Amino acid sequence: MRRHELRDHIFRILFQMNFYPPEDISDQIAMYVDGLEGIDEKDADYIRGKAENIARMVPELDQMIEEKTTGWPIKRMGKVDITVIRLGLYEMKYDDDIPQGVAINEAVNLAKEYGTDESGSFVNGVLARLAK
Repeated sequence: MRRHELRDHIFRILFQMNFYPPEDISDQIAMYVDGLEGIDEKDADYIRGKAENIARMVPELDQMIEEKTTGWPIKRMGKVDITVIRLGLYEMKYDDDIPQGVAINEAVNLAKEYGTDESGSFVNGVLARLAK
């Protein structure tokens, strides 16, 4: 599976976090990955591991985001936008094999695909601030 496809699955899992209690996230990740057809174990492990790492770090990621988004608390952001920002920020700060520019570009593409007409530019602006 290509990185973009893996990232898309991770985004979908993280998006579900907005609708379930934090203690249920491991079960949600397992159900999602187990439901994927034709996925090899290496890709399943990658999706599962990265989704769990990001889910565990949401409070820390949210704190970093809120420090750079004065006037835009997380509760005001669209669920797609905040999910994409969390994923992009995690990749920028903690995923050493993904260049910062690639993380931002991929996040913007996900925002354009799943968000509103303004999501791509909003996500780009927030991640650009966080990149500094």
